[in-house]
Amino acid sequence: METILDILHELHDDVDFSVESGLVGQGILNSLDIVTLITEISDRLDVQIPAEEILPENFDSAEAIWALVQRLDEA
Repeated sequence: METILDILHELHDDVDFSVESGLVGQGILNSLDIVTLITEISDRLDVQIPAEEILPENFDSAEAIWALVQRLDEA
């Protein structure tokens, strides 16, 4: 989870991602941010996120992103 928070903080250092939700819905993360996030997750955590998993609900909070990473890492 710490790596996810680090990546998010690098994207937007003015947001407290440990408590913020609605990241996509509120426009905190845009499509370029999500592409960067997916790339960084792949590079740092060695987890590939397939296109069918790129859904707003999977990126709407740090917890949702972490749950996605854990689920894909177990597969």
